[in-house]
Order: sequence, then structure tokens, then C-alpha cells
Amino acid sequence: MNANLMPLSGKRALITGASGALGSAIATRLAEMGAHVLLHANSGAAKAEALADALQAAGHSAEPIQFDITSDKAAAAAVAQMLIAGPVQIIVNNAGIHDDAVFPGMKPAQWHQVIDVSLHGFFRVTQPLVLPMLRTRWGRILNISSVAALAGNRGQVNYAAAKGALNSATKALSLELASRGVTVNAIAPGIIDSPMAASAFDAETIKRIVPAQRAGTPKEVAALAGFLASPEAGYITGQVISVNGGLY
Repeated sequence: MNANLMPLSGKRALITGASGALGSAIATRLAEMGAHVLLHANSGAAKAEALADALQAAGHSAEPIQFDITSDKAAAAAVAQMLIAGPVQIIVNNAGIHDDAVFPGMKPAQWHQVIDVSLHGFFRVTQPLVLPMLRTRWGRILNISSVAALAGNRGQVNYAAAKGALNSATKALSLELASRGVTVNAIAPGIIDSPMAASAFDAETIKRIVPAQRAGTPKEVAALAGFLASPEAGYITGQVISVNGGLY
């Protein structure tokens, strides 16, 4: 591909949770735009390795990185290793988990683990990468939120709390970094076609509750991520943008 058509050429991009449907679609889009993608996974390390192999075979630049995002020590070591090759100028905080239960029956472990992955994981990865990014005077931080943080969802008080806090962190951090050429935005997907959604929503339910009458695709979310990561989106920051077919 002509380098002039690759707006992220020379940029290094970290995608956490890159082994899942959404993370792999975003990673693929950024790689196609010319970025060198760092594919984070932990339990899904084999999938991240397979994705890296596929991207490399297609002529893109990619490498898998395995670490436990819930561990301060492991995350710090992984970030230090990444920075040896230079600053990471695009961060996609996509790692997240569900552990649903109605609030009166929610166990402490369910609450803490969901918060730990989505919210504390954002801190563990992003905070040590920000200063090297700022020195380049260009960067993109994308936080993958959820419609559950905007509209709520029964059985997901923990998940909504984690993603809602991520939305607030997005807005606050955007104010700190805007003058240095770094944007911070959140994407809030609705029902996206994936194994996780398939287990929770059947086709008739989706048709009934989503005005577009279908689930979204990971590629549709990745298209927005690609735009927000591009130079053309330099004046968009502090925003929480929904991709949900009119659901909310």
C-alpha cells in the first residue's frame, strides 16, 4: 500500500484485550492504516499470536504482548518493555469483562474484578505511557466504554460503574492533555455481533429493542476507532461517542 494512504505510518498502537472480537477488529483497522500494533492479551494469548501472524502475513506490522492487566507488577514490566522501542502514541483501552448478577446477589469478587480490569487496567497501562507520548506532542487515547454506562442495564451495576468511571476519566484526562496534541475519547458500543452478545440477545430481541433492528459489527466500531486515531480527528477530544443503532 502507498505510504501516503497510511495515515498512521510510523505510529505504535497498543490495543488491550486484542484477542476478542472487538479488540481484534480495532487492531486490524489500525494495522491497515499503517500503525505497528501491539496486541495485548492474557488468557487469550494464543488468539493474539494468531492475529499477529495473520496481520504480518497480510503485510502489516504487529506483535503480541501477554500480561495480566490486573497486576501492577506485570503491567509495569510490560509497559517498560514496550517503551524500549519508543513511545506508544495510540492506546486503545479495550480490555474488559462481564460478571453479571443482580445487585442484591452480587458477590464482592464480581464487583472488584470487573472494576479492576476495565478501570484500574486503564490506569495501569495508560498512566506510564502518557509522558513519553506527550514528549512527541501527538497521541490518541481511546477508551472502549459501553451503552450500559449511559443507559444502565439490569444485572450490570458493576460493569456500568466501571465504564461510567472510564467515561468520566476520559473527559478529565482530555482537559489535561489537549494542549499537547493528545486527544482522549471514549467509544460506547451497543449490541455488537460477537460471541458475548449472542449468548445474551437473540435475533428477535435485538430487532425489538434496537431501532436499526440489528446488531452492530465489530468492523463498524473499528471504523470509528480508526477515524478517532487518525490525524483528521485532532479537534475531537473529551467525547463519549455511541455506536448503537439508535438504542440510546
